[in-house]
Amino acid sequence: MPSSLVCATKRSMPLSAVNNTFSGNPLNRASERRGDVAWLAELLDAPSTLCLPLWNGSPLTEKTADGKVQLAYVAGGMSNELAGGQERLLFMGLWKDTAVFAVDMEGAPDPTDGPLNGLGKFADLRQVALLLPPTEAAIAATAKGMFEWRRKHRYCAACGEPSQITDGGWKRTCPACRVEHFPRTDPVVIMLPVKGDKCLLGRQAIWPKGMFSALAGFLEPGESIEEACAREVMEEAGLTATSVRYHSTQPWPYPNSLMIGLIAEVDSEDARPDQTELEAVRWFTREEARQLVAGGYDGCFAPPAMAIAHQLLKSWSEE
Repeated sequence: MPSSLVCATKRSMPLSAVNNTFSGNPLNRASERRGDVAWLAELLDAPSTLCLPLWNGSPLTEKTADGKVQLAYVAGGMSNELAGGQERLLFMGLWKDTAVFAVDMEGAPDPTDGPLNGLGKFADLRQVALLLPPTEAAIAATAKGMFEWRRKHRYCAACGEPSQITDGGWKRTCPACRVEHFPRTDPVVIMLPVKGDKCLLGRQAIWPKGMFSALAGFLEPGESIEEACAREVMEEAGLTATSVRYHSTQPWPYPNSLMIGLIAEVDSEDARPDQTELEAVRWFTREEARQLVAGGYDGCFAPPAMAIAHQLLKSWSEE
């Protein structure tokens, strides 16, 4: 098994005070060189090149000697055999002089019962995200999000003909009409409405009993982030936002979203759920919010720490 990138994926200076799960990908994406077919082919043949297999969206993982979980890479030369062509390969970037690719594997049976036998096991990314080193969770999320997009956009949206992978897997090009298709990221505003020393959380009927979370919704064309936040607060809780401030963002590969975390000051506590998105809304004091984050609030609980909603609540409760 090629060596992991675990020990080498630390940033000396974070770009943000808040590093949410799935952010902080440490690789140099080398996007300016993705169109160099000969260079990419040379990297694939290099002995030092690493490749991360994903099976049905789950990355290959392994246990370290001390029982910790990390991503499991195979030699780059094996990636062509696993991929069976460029359609399932993705150039992830460079770690110093080491090239990193990912390969998309689908269907059954489990590849660890075949070509990857003894090289690790595939794990659901949601379940292992907090067990992986943060930078490795970000690498896996990048690959998962890209493969989700590619899988759903195999045909040209302009003419309907099959499209082809180009630029190391980061673009699809239609050979029939020459239209280029690029990865889609759906922006989502996720906000914590606050009034004085209280914050508002909501719950959907399909969530586990007792779970409350931040309000959220997709950003629409022609909207600013602040306008989308205000619209969602009004739609879901009937409240008017008077000011909006930025907290942080989170890449969310389920399937291709960017969560934009916000704190929204509102004009009253007269909240009411819309009964479409939310079945209930509830105000929590700062102390109650701290208890929710810590998991010690009787009858209610917050999303897990991997979710930006958890970080919004934690950050506000500690102000």
